[in-house]
Amino acid sequence: MASISHEGGLFGHPRGLFALFFTEMWERLAFYLMLGILILYAVDTERGGLGLSKLMATEIYGTYLAFVYFTPFLGGMIADRFLGYRRSVFLGGILMASGLFLLGIRSLPSLYTGLTLICLGNGFFKPNISAMVGNLYKPGDPKRDIGFNIFYMGINIGSSLAALLSAFLRNEWNYNVAFVGAGVGLLIGVTILLFNWKKLADADRQPEIDPKDVGLGTVALVILLPAALFGTGAYFVGNYFEAIRGTIGAVTFAFIVGMIPIIGYFLYVVVKSSPEEKPGLTALLPVYVAGGAFFMILHLSGGLMTFFAENETSRKGEWVPDVVQEYYCQRAMPSYFGNADADLPRPHEDTLLVVDGTVESMFGAKRISEGALADAQQQHPDLKIIDIHSDDYPSSWSFLIREVFETDQIQLREVTDAHGHTTTSVSVAKTAEPLREVILVREMEGETFPVLLVSEDTFASVYRKASSTRMEKGAFLGLLNTELITGLFNPVFVVVLTPLVVGFFMWRVRRGREISTARKIFYGIVITFLSLLIMAGASYAGGNGASKVSVMWLVVFYLVITVGELCLSPMGLSLVTKLSPKRLVGLMMGGWFLSTSIGNKLAGFISGLDASTMMFLILAGAIFLVAMFIFILLPMLNRTIKQYGA
Repeated sequence: MASISHEGGLFGHPRGLFALFFTEMWERLAFYLMLGILILYAVDTERGGLGLSKLMATEIYGTYLAFVYFTPFLGGMIADRFLGYRRSVFLGGILMASGLFLLGIRSLPSLYTGLTLICLGNGFFKPNISAMVGNLYKPGDPKRDIGFNIFYMGINIGSSLAALLSAFLRNEWNYNVAFVGAGVGLLIGVTILLFNWKKLADADRQPEIDPKDVGLGTVALVILLPAALFGTGAYFVGNYFEAIRGTIGAVTFAFIVGMIPIIGYFLYVVVKSSPEEKPGLTALLPVYVAGGAFFMILHLSGGLMTFFAENETSRKGEWVPDVVQEYYCQRAMPSYFGNADADLPRPHEDTLLVVDGTVESMFGAKRISEGALADAQQQHPDLKIIDIHSDDYPSSWSFLIREVFETDQIQLREVTDAHGHTTTSVSVAKTAEPLREVILVREMEGETFPVLLVSEDTFASVYRKASSTRMEKGAFLGLLNTELITGLFNPVFVVVLTPLVVGFFMWRVRRGREISTARKIFYGIVITFLSLLIMAGASYAGGNGASKVSVMWLVVFYLVITVGELCLSPMGLSLVTKLSPKRLVGLMMGGWFLSTSIGNKLAGFISGLDASTMMFLILAGAIFLVAMFIFILLPMLNRTIKQYGA
């Protein structure tokens, strides 16, 4: 590694820190833009999503998040031994951008392939850019923790922009355009890296292979192959036994069992390390436990918390200024009204046109057949079709544009999950081209207004709890996008609270009562426990989904868990760089993300459950046990950190 220079840097920090800050900011914008709407895209049946079952969607979400944080295990090793950090980050960025562009194609194969590329790219990108930040500082430099806090703030600025950009792109166009926008953002981050290539030489390292280290070939044969065999065998076992299939599911069981050889490898690294290295590596193991538990809760945001915000939270947007509402409020679809307050105005009955359930599915997927249109017009003579390329229509109706295909090019598939919930997914033949794009309207009593096609069951659910208050014909209630709730509050709070939390820690240092890094991690876990108690209260207030609750419950939840995050996550990243031998920094950073991977897979499983009061209390109990585990180990952790001058 080149000699470290702070010359030309800002606020006394190395000059490369802010180049990494902006590279990471754009990458996180892309990552969280996609993550914030992934599960909505998978389950959506009203705004052009894939219409998958909740169980299948949460398995995809959890498995993706697991592997996107597992691949840094290998990416760190490859960077340490062959590529170095800069080239690894560049390669990772290109792979992730390619995956996001694939998600711009609306199909299940494109989803799987795109997510795979993102997982591979993140493996090269994530551990190595964090390691580069650590390499900018000399051992024992007191500015290192603050440097990671600054770097972490860049992550959350990107996350904040992600929610704003996602809502805009999704409301103006669709999910797939939003994914393409994420890919463009990632390419901006890669470009910043290239422009600062020489400046970041201080943070890079020359690849080297230590004879004491296990080779990649050995890792593949002794660790990865057994992991694959363990996982494959566990999948079949999980499908065979109802006790597994009906609880955590075969996929989650397979992933957890498959991780056993990987976890064994990290224990092997610790056991075989030299006496000088062993205390630091040993101390990282409980840090990994704390990190995995925390991110299991935080990354419920894209799953369980997204479902809670979408279905159980009042998202009325009337209080939002009109200029903002135009871009950041979507029109309420029928599913929103099932558990809404009785006094909330419902759509006028004439705005909802009752059709067969399969036609409703096609309409919700924004793809409809010529045959279905003909049948609907035969049943409802007042139904008219506006061709958007030849007829005039208000721009406010654009969200109702539907593509029309030949009848034999539309494919419907019903899927029933383990809980008995049935959904209908709609797809078209690979070579199919839409015949036209249309908006469906009704002409009644001299009025022309747009309509939604719904089934009898959906129609009934809209008015089941309703008062007599109705909106005008063709008018729709404005709702804040779900990703603005689950994706904006946390990163905004990180940006706002980071100076306050850092200032508090520095104030303690000036008073001679410094809070150790290990104790900060303990505080982070305790605060996470408190955030789950808040969500238990939210679920109780809503009668476990019987009615919608105020969005302020989620605001307070994200405020509290963000404080926990600022105590824990930057400290965990910092400790990995402090306690790891330089030859293993990339690998041990991969270990941090491996623990996050396991937590993320569990987050996917939890997201498939109902957000009940009892479930949040059980999660709170589990996090409390982790807090007690860290508390017991605090003396050992503090001794080790002091021993390494960290």
